[in-house]
Amino acid sequence: MTKRDIAGFLGVDVQTLRNWKKTRPNLYRVIMQGLAIDEAITLSKENYEKLKEFSHKSEQIIKEK
Repeated sequence: MTKRDIAGFLGVDVQTLRNWKKTRPNLYRVIMQGLAIDEAITLSKENYEKLKEFSHKSEQIIKEK
């Protein structure tokens, strides 16, 4: 996500993000960490679904033999 994307998601402009980074570093850090965690969760879910599909296909191949 770009800074512009983040600002849009939060309903603020990019300058506000810059201001928070300078004047409210803890708030900025928490927001960025939260977004990073959200992205990690999304990727984990996608990987879980891929692994589930792989496992299912592997079981089908084993049963066919």
